[in-house]
Amino acid sequence: MRLTELAKSAGCAGKLGPGHLDIALKMVPRQTIPGVLVGYENSDDAGVFQLTPDILLVQTVDYFPPIVDDPYTYGQIAAANALSDVYAMGGEPKTALSVVCFPVKGVEFSVLGDIMRGGLDKLNEAGVALLGGHSVRDDEIKFGYAITGVVETKNIKQNNGARPGNRLILTKPLGTGLITTALKRSKPAPDHVQAAIQTMAQLNRRASEICLEFRVDAMTDITGFGLTGHASEVARASRISIHIDHRKLPLLPGTLDYSREGFCAAGLTNNRDFFGQHVRIADTVPPDVQNVLFDPQTSGGLLIFCQPDDADALLKKLRDAGIPAVEIGSTGEASSHLLTVS
Repeated sequence: MRLTELAKSAGCAGKLGPGHLDIALKMVPRQTIPGVLVGYENSDDAGVFQLTPDILLVQTVDYFPPIVDDPYTYGQIAAANALSDVYAMGGEPKTALSVVCFPVKGVEFSVLGDIMRGGLDKLNEAGVALLGGHSVRDDEIKFGYAITGVVETKNIKQNNGARPGNRLILTKPLGTGLITTALKRSKPAPDHVQAAIQTMAQLNRRASEICLEFRVDAMTDITGFGLTGHASEVARASRISIHIDHRKLPLLPGTLDYSREGFCAAGLTNNRDFFGQHVRIADTVPPDVQNVLFDPQTSGGLLIFCQPDDADALLKKLRDAGIPAVEIGSTGEASSHLLTVS
């Protein structure tokens, strides 16, 4: 059986929706432990803790069911996705612990070996040490990592750091959620699937390193809450508004086709329901593009909030490094909507 069919048959719905998390987090009291520089208050990509005067720890965890059929590729994507949170904070990942959920019947354990081998190869590419992990029996396969990294204080990129006048740069095309949903339910074009796999397996390492050479006020990676969700979190935390030009959005091949055919994940609807109330989308934005705005991504690109005078040079250096970066919008003073798309 295909891995994506296993995820589908187990009723996989991906991450909890942002609305569910919002309800739960409102019930959790805030801690006052010294040393926490970045917690969960502003929905940042990872937490940051001051261990010593010179060492800041960056920590994150991410795992999910199969979104592609090849076990090795699935492992690679899971690793790239988990590492991305540290890169989005301006940090350098150092160690990893694997998180494994796997059935004891119905799937050969060689499949798990291939998944773990794919993840390890991606960790090796990133220079990250695998120290161990934890596994449990589960009828549904899930795989990922808890990642620990380090970051210099001056390099921390938080959701509350964006400023009016920033120019927005996105480093990867959108559409992975629509394409992988099509893979679960239908037979998308092989070249469309391969293009999605290539972008999901690409590390955000080099893009993050380049950003540290320029005046970048904030970064976030585009993952489960989609472009509108993650952009809205930055706008709320930074008390600004964001404008995005839908005509400039980079899209994976086939994305709009699958959008028009209705291959929308449950996460897309959850994102629209929760974030849509704070987003103004012009009537000129086609419905198929509106789906893309809320489409949950896996191992998506970095959304970079750059000071205007540095944006052109940053774009050039990213592109010279083979990163398909595109400028998609800008920021302004806070308004009645966190995000406007025209």
